[in-house]
Order: sequence, then C-alpha cells, then structure tokens
Amino acid sequence: MRARAATVGDLEDVFRGLSKRMSDEYVAAGKDSKSAYDNLMMNLKEGRAHALAQDDRTVAIIAWHEHADAADTLFAAHEDFFNAATVRFCKRHIRHVQALAGNLPIHSRSWLDRPDVAKWFRVIGYIDRGRENGATLFELPPAANG
Repeated sequence: MRARAATVGDLEDVFRGLSKRMSDEYVAAGKDSKSAYDNLMMNLKEGRAHALAQDDRTVAIIAWHEHADAADTLFAAHEDFFNAATVRFCKRHIRHVQALAGNLPIHSRSWLDRPDVAKWFRVIGYIDRGRENGATLFELPPAANG
C-alpha cells in the first residue's frame, strides 16, 4: 500500500465503489455521500488529501483540515480497504499527515458504534476522547519528537 496526492479521478473511483459502512457512517453523521464527496473535494483542491492505493488501485481517500487546536480528518474507502494490513499502513501514514498539519493532534470521528472501528483507532495510536455531537471522538496526540 502507498499514499500519494489525491486526484479528482481518485475521489471519483472511491465513490463509485464506496463501501456500505462508509455510506452508513455518513448517514449517521447527518450527511449523505454527496456532501461527503464535496467536503473531500474541497480539501483535495486545497492540497490536503491523499489517495491510498493498493497495487495500482485507489482504495481510499484521507483528507484533513487544520483549525486552532487540531486537524480533523475526512475519509472514504472501498470495502476491501478494511483489513489488518491497511490498519498497519495507516498507523505510519497518519503520522505523516500529522507532520504535514504541523504536529497538531489529529481528530477523527465515528458515528457508528462498531467495536472493530474503536479497535482499529486504538491500534493506530488514537485515544478515545468520548462523545462529541453524536460521534465518538478519537484523538491522535502530537508526535513526541514533533
């Protein structure tokens, strides 16, 4: 797996094969796939989105935007993205994103209560910070050497 700057084509590819769990997540957040696409597109145009590719196929997009005290993530993926190998890859890659965001804490949210999601965030290094606006807020603290 590798990461690179995302393109509009990558975003379109991911949304053509968007996983049901991602669609369910957007609905639980009070959004739909179109608004998620638009939010990811805005970050992509501002240079804050990476395509995650397995072989030569884009399987996910991660985007981020900084605000005063943290960087929030946005995410979309195909179903085959969700496996142990990609979680290990994300553990390294999210630290790269964090460095690009000035070593701010990274905030990621989940509106679905799936035990596997909480486990994946823990493996990556996130801390469960409780509920916020109907979502579980996960925080990746700044890197110690940052």
